[in-house]
Amino acid sequence: MIKFEFFFDCSSPWTYLAFSRIHSVIEKYNIEPIWKPILVGGVFNEVNKDIYAQRENPNPRKFKYSRKDMQDWAELANIKIMWPSIFPVNAVKMMRIAIVAEEENKLIEFANFCFKSYWEDDLNVGDEGVLEKILIDCDMDPSKIFELIESDKIKNKLRKNTENLIERGGFGSPTIFINDTDMYFGNDRIELVDYKLSKLKKNS
Repeated sequence: MIKFEFFFDCSSPWTYLAFSRIHSVIEKYNIEPIWKPILVGGVFNEVNKDIYAQRENPNPRKFKYSRKDMQDWAELANIKIMWPSIFPVNAVKMMRIAIVAEEENKLIEFANFCFKSYWEDDLNVGDEGVLEKILIDCDMDPSKIFELIESDKIKNKLRKNTENLIERGGFGSPTIFINDTDMYFGNDRIELVDYKLSKLKKNS
């Protein structure tokens, strides 16, 4: 049986692209994915601090191309990505809710609403009012959820997911692991993931 882990934070546009495309791969190989919500800011603070300097003083050529590249990928994935007016966003509550949503079998629905709210509708997904509407749309009880995400259990699980990614060599979102040690980072590695899974299936 293939072990497939997907570490992610909904505040990343490249993660939105990967998330929108990975489901067809999962279905193709009949995989049971293990979804791992993380705080990508926590990862950056530990092992990828250079990204903050790059954001403050981007290379103009690379910056211009990266935005064009993102739109090309969005067209391929058949989604819309508009750069939000608040970036980066405080993703702590959103990703804690993702932990709860996973436990209640609502994660995919919740994540999709978060991605669309932030990257398509330019809504502040760090705001409780925005998150409350998303929870209602997912048929989840906001008052119950907001209480749960203040518990040590949920806080610790999100922290452990983030630390686990760092310990295993990860440095951003999205990161995929196949069978514990085979790591892939970024939306543009989905095709490599597909290829590796096809090899594993043939040899199984």
